[in-house]
Amino acid sequence: MNPITAKNVTVAYQRKPVLQSIDFEAPEGKLIGIIGPNGAGKSTLLKSILDLVPKASGEVNIYGKPYRKQRQKVGYVPQRGSVDWDFPTNALDVVLMGRYGQIGMFRRVKKKDRREAMSCLEKVGMDQYANRQISQLSGGQQQRVFLARALAQNAQVYFMDEPFVGVDAATERAIIQLLSELKDQGKTVLVVHHDLHTVRDYFDWTMLLNVRKIAFGPTTETFKKDLLQKTYGGKLTLLDQEEEQEVTPLA
Repeated sequence: MNPITAKNVTVAYQRKPVLQSIDFEAPEGKLIGIIGPNGAGKSTLLKSILDLVPKASGEVNIYGKPYRKQRQKVGYVPQRGSVDWDFPTNALDVVLMGRYGQIGMFRRVKKKDRREAMSCLEKVGMDQYANRQISQLSGGQQQRVFLARALAQNAQVYFMDEPFVGVDAATERAIIQLLSELKDQGKTVLVVHHDLHTVRDYFDWTMLLNVRKIAFGPTTETFKKDLLQKTYGGKLTLLDQEEEQEVTPLA
């Protein structure tokens, strides 16, 4: 049974389709990149799978069942910009939120849960910041804490929305190493990604998306010049944090 099966997923805002008739089956134990231009619906795809936005039509199953019945099997790392980093809590408490699926929302946090949360912080190199307020952390450190929270969920399927945006090179290396370890454990990881230069190095499978699914499959088969041109339209525009630069599509 595939970890994720989507059939005819359509999402519309004010009657304008943001995603249209998306079908795919994600294989188990793969790192899967989702790429496409701004406004292509990449983040919306993740949110539609997680029931964070309503679907106009279609359905998505996690291991054969709707997300609402499989929450404990799913971990999610949202975009940093969607998080209220001024919320008064420390790094350890953020990671403990990932344990609520196991301990229950209103049950007492036990020592074993704190040990597990600290272990997850250690895996992302943030154990020494356990008692630091999240508002006092750098962007890369905040991202590591949210990765630790996802790890604490002990999920089978992970969804990550632009995890590399706003982080330094060391954090990016740490994140991709962690994702590779999850894959080696048989986990499935879907990542919304924007840096085309690293797609071949990072992902086993790739989805090319621009409202509709352009291609989905092994990166060696999908990350091709003709499919990229179809996705981005002629020349590609790579957006980094500081400037917009036109580049020739990768062969």
